Amino acid sequence: MAHSAHRRTNRRESVAVVTAAGLLALGLGAPNATAAEEPRIDLKVLVVDNGDSPVRAITAQLKSTGIPYTTVDLNDTNRPTITSAFLADTVNGKPRAKYQGVVLPDEAPFGAGSAEQTALENYERAYGIPQVDAYTWAHPGVGLEYTSEGGWTGALDGREASVTAAGRAGWFDYLDGALTFEDNDPSVLESYGYVARPREGFTSYVDLPVPAGSGRGSLVGEYQHDGRRELVVTFAYNQHQQQFRVLARGIVDWLTQGVHLGQTRNYFAVHVDDVFAPDARWDTERNCTPGDIDCVGGGGEEAPPIRMTAEDASYAARWQRERGFTLDMVYNAGSGEEWKSEHGDTDALTDRLLADRAQYRWINHTYTHPFLGCVQDTSTVPWSCAKNADGSTRYMSRSEISAQIRNNHNWGVSKGLPLDRSELVTGEHSGLKTLPQQPADNPDLAGALADNGVKWIASDNSREPAQRPIGTALTVPRHPMNVYYNTGTEQEMADEYNWIYTSAADGGSGICASNPASTCLDEPLDTATGYDEYIVPQEARIALGHVVSGDPRPHYAHQSNLAEDRILYPVLDKVLADYEALFADNTPVQNVSQKTLGTELQRRAAWQTAVTNGSVTAYRIGKAVTVNAPSGIQIPVTAPDGTVKQLLLGTGAFGTPYAGGRSGWTTPGLLQSALKLKLP
Repeated sequence: MAHSAHRRTNRRESVAVVTAAGLLALGLGAPNATAAEEPRIDLKVLVVDNGDSPVRAITAQLKSTGIPYTTVDLNDTNRPTITSAFLADTVNGKPRAKYQGVVLPDEAPFGAGSAEQTALENYERAYGIPQVDAYTWAHPGVGLEYTSEGGWTGALDGREASVTAAGRAGWFDYLDGALTFEDNDPSVLESYGYVARPREGFTSYVDLPVPAGSGRGSLVGEYQHDGRRELVVTFAYNQHQQQFRVLARGIVDWLTQGVHLGQTRNYFAVHVDDVFAPDARWDTERNCTPGDIDCVGGGGEEAPPIRMTAEDASYAARWQRERGFTLDMVYNAGSGEEWKSEHGDTDALTDRLLADRAQYRWINHTYTHPFLGCVQDTSTVPWSCAKNADGSTRYMSRSEISAQIRNNHNWGVSKGLPLDRSELVTGEHSGLKTLPQQPADNPDLAGALADNGVKWIASDNSREPAQRPIGTALTVPRHPMNVYYNTGTEQEMADEYNWIYTSAADGGSGICASNPASTCLDEPLDTATGYDEYIVPQEARIALGHVVSGDPRPHYAHQSNLAEDRILYPVLDKVLADYEALFADNTPVQNVSQKTLGTELQRRAAWQTAVTNGSVTAYRIGKAVTVNAPSGIQIPVTAPDGTVKQLLLGTGAFGTPYAGGRSGWTTPGLLQSALKLKLP
């Protein structure tokens, strides 16, 4: 870590020399100029967009991180012309670079030697501005040999690339070294690239053994030439592919030299719903779940429900300790009490979980898990909302909702659960709108939340991915995991998966064929092996994709998945193992509470609004960073380790270490109208 930080400091010092030398050539400054004479560099990125996916991917990373950027669309005939005046000017007599970095589709999108290309290159040379070539081919103009000179061109699907020693010592020091290009469908070309040998002035950061050849060739590297620096990427990608998602942080840090607005971390939280309650079991003969209104037949004989045992609880606690990972237990105390009363007033599961209560996070899931929205009329399939005499929708009342929240919370407090009353997950996310039957929230929900101090209520990300207010509370969208609530064994899970994802001709429901958002399996999974061989890798890949994209939304499964075959653990184990294999120790997964994740989403939305409205200005002059933002807003900043807040008197702490740098949400110091930071 110390070695990495040292390398970064050296890189920034070289940038300062380039900048000063360039300004001298323009008559704007001198090497080793004082802070008062150094140029102002605005903390904003220029994106030149040709519509291709690599530029769009980097743009998406800038936006999700919280970095302001200006886009010039090459397909817009009314776009601005790139001139020296567009790129730079003076403010209060001081030279100003309007952009700290430039993202281009390739090395020369305006044409080599053209007026616009020349203006851009002169600007980069004068102010030491880095340029990312989002995707280009290998040739001497970008510091690489032609692929005919010991290189290779072709599909990269399934191939393993590595972060080089130079990459690990620099802007990619958050990676452990190896990453595999996705190969999700062998019949589809997913990644194409040029693997080429570096020439003089080129430093490779990510490389690959040359297929059908010898040695290694670059896929991502820095080309220093002619007083400028380019990050040259020679493989195609989109914003969703894991290889880009893993490298995106390093690309952006290189582009901004590790000093930028915005911050991002890798989050993974897993909510286990229905704790203490039993869950109904999938019927493999009828292809439905007994208890659901559309599950008919069966002759009155139902399979036993799925509920954790004390041994399952002991395993959960042990698994957590071994993995260094905390589960969120989302509990229904009343359902547990009902179970206990029906089983001789003893419940070893509850006893075990309560004995280990301090090892988990706990979230209120209501006392008995009722539907908190409209009163359901189950006389028809699908169900509908019951009506009052005047034709209006009949809803569960505020007092009934409030009692469900209050009773569950009070039970937890009486048992010593470490609770935060501001967090709530309703059964089936009910109370919130449920399309198509209930197109609006229960109007009594917001009041009941306020009655009980609830500020963060879970929602289903597959239905509502955006955070929104419910009265004074905010939703926290959760990713549903495709590990079904009504399955306790691998065989049941594969059977239900087959029903959903195979065609009617193959014995499935055919939903996959009629739903445009779904695709059918080529053939049904083997129910003996399909879960481990197909479903686990698929679901782990999806979840890991959320994690490495910096998505704060938690995931959720159910207590049934910790029982019997304990089918959730293989998915979680693969997510955590794959993450650990990719990332260095300086980039730990962030496993935090629903409140913390909700707050992160809230701050991001407020920050994005401020950036979109143009109410944020930020710049650096030498080692001094200044950020002006609307009063009261939390400001996200990423900077090198060793950065501190510059106060009116002395300095103060800034952020926390992550991914080789330092980042955090912060505000101006006492009696300061702007945030001031001092770089190391």
